[in-house]
Amino acid sequence: MVDFRIDRRTGVATYLQIVQQVKQALRLGVLAPGDKLPTAKEVVAATAINPNTVLKAYRELDREGLVEARPGLGTFVRRSLARPGAGADSPLRGELADWTQRARAAGLDREDVAALVASVLDEHFGDPARRPSEGTATG
Repeated sequence: MVDFRIDRRTGVATYLQIVQQVKQALRLGVLAPGDKLPTAKEVVAATAINPNTVLKAYRELDREGLVEARPGLGTFVRRSLARPGAGADSPLRGELADWTQRARAAGLDREDVAALVASVLDEHFGDPARRPSEGTATG
């Protein structure tokens, strides 16, 4: 099960935070096909957000084909985003955890680390803000 953490300081819409956290859980293998997501009522009780916000996030995940609502039963994971080597038990995760400890020991805070990681990701994977949107024909 996933426990949602809502950070109202980020400027990211609450429903998008839920979508992102479900996707992260799917990538790490925390959630797998067939798993049930918490009900809107459970999420509201844990996070004090509007139930319509939860439902909006779940509709977005459904639209993307990641979950499916089963009337009277709940919302269930339809497909995984996990890739070999990207799971929570991956050796790469251990290396990243070690690196993060070294960064913290060097005096970097969370925002410093996030900025550093984002810059390296942009360098090696490209800046997503500069990529053409998926599904756009080029030619």
